[in-house]
Order: sequence, then C-alpha cells, then structure tokens
Amino acid sequence: MATKAVVGRGLREAGAALKHASGMEVFTRHRPKMTFLNQKPFQTNDTFIAPTASVIGNVTNWDESSVWYNAVVRADSGFPITIGFCSNVQEGAVVTTLSCAKGAVSGDPLKGAGAHTNASGEGVVAAGGEVGKVLDTGFPPVTHIGHYCSIGSGSVLVSCRVDDFCDIGDKCTILEGAWVESHVILEPGSVVPPYTRIPSGGRWGGNPVKFLGELGDGAKDGIKKKAEGRGVMAKEHLVEFLPVGSTYLHLEDLEREGKTAIQG
Repeated sequence: MATKAVVGRGLREAGAALKHASGMEVFTRHRPKMTFLNQKPFQTNDTFIAPTASVIGNVTNWDESSVWYNAVVRADSGFPITIGFCSNVQEGAVVTTLSCAKGAVSGDPLKGAGAHTNASGEGVVAAGGEVGKVLDTGFPPVTHIGHYCSIGSGSVLVSCRVDDFCDIGDKCTILEGAWVESHVILEPGSVVPPYTRIPSGGRWGGNPVKFLGELGDGAKDGIKKKAEGRGVMAKEHLVEFLPVGSTYLHLEDLEREGKTAIQG
C-alpha cells in the first residue's frame, strides 16, 4: 500500500512538472454547492458562498450569512446544518455532523434503495436497520450556528450548538453534543469537549476550555459588530462573484495569450 502511494504521488508530481514545463495552464471547475442524497443546500440571494468553499447536503444559510474561502460545511449524514442570520464561517473552517444516529433510516432519502453506506463506511443502512454513533443526550446530531456568530479560520465544529452572538476564535474545536450559549467568546485554539455546556456571557479558552472571565457590555457589542463587519465584506465579495463562475474569463485570457488550457 505504501509503495502504491509513493508511486502514485511520484506520477502526479511528474505530470504536474511536465505541464508546467510545457507552459500549459490548468483550470478547475470546483462546485461551491453540491447536492447529496437529494438534499440541496439552501441559500438566500444575499448569502455569500466563496468560489473555493464547499457546502454539501442539507445546509441552510440564513440571510447575509457567509461561507469563506476553503471552508467546508458538510451535511452528508442525513442531519442538517444551519448557519444563522449575518453569521460567518471563515477561511478553512470545517462544520459537519456525526455520521449516523437514531432515526437515520426514516430520514434517509435512499431508504428504499436497499443497503448502502456513506464514504467513511459508518452509518450503514440496511433492511430497516442501522448502526453508528448517537448523541448521549438523545437529541439528533445536528449542527446549529445562531445569528451574528463568527466561526474563526481553521475551526472544527461537529454536531454541536452555538447560540446567537458568539465569537469562536481561530482554530477552535467544538465536539459533539457541546452547547455554547449566547454572548460567549472562545479564545483561539480552544477545545470544547463532547457534551460540554458553555454558559452565557463569558470568555473561555484553553484545552480543555476553562472560564477566563465575564464579558462586559463593550465585549458583547463587539461580537455583533464583528459579525456585521464580515457581512459587509461578504457583500463586497458577492458583487464580484458570478453565480455561473468565472472560469470562462480565465479561459478567454489564456486564449488571448495564445496558451493551451486543460481542465485540472
């Protein structure tokens, strides 16, 4: 297996080097939104999903929300993800749900199609039976992000709840069953263990997360202002982003330069 991986990587790198040496340009047709198991992401007209982001499956984006470059919002387990009004998922963040839970069969769009499984091999559905993870609280493993929330770059959220007016710092991790109440700031790099409740109105940080102090009125107002600032920035990017993509503009430039292009 290791030999195959090394050889495969060598061939890919050799091919890329040959393309570069020949002067050939490579373009991509990345899809920011993808339907999965008949579940299509929902977004309003003023939702910004960056061209290099990936929003997959049963995801609801409220008005003025935004998903930024290289972020992944993946609801492919049969359980939804919600991103609230004027909330943002910043660069490189990952928001997802557990692979399976009680009730997965009844909510499975392919329940009549026989036995099947997801890509990870977990959450197998077969003949009305199911296996996989389930939240100890008894609630479905959905992921909810409230209104005026900022999810920092590189953060990971898995089947958790983040209430309104929360500022999640860069590279934070919030695991399954965790509940972050409203008006909370998580310092960068914080880790919220499974089934942990973060009470409202405080600043938290560390691994595992610990209470650092109460938030004043100024800090609470700053959470909303930060989200609104990202919302303004998202509108500026949305104006520049074409729903049909801008690949054709790149191709036109390459044609004018007399270069040959292939799809990467």
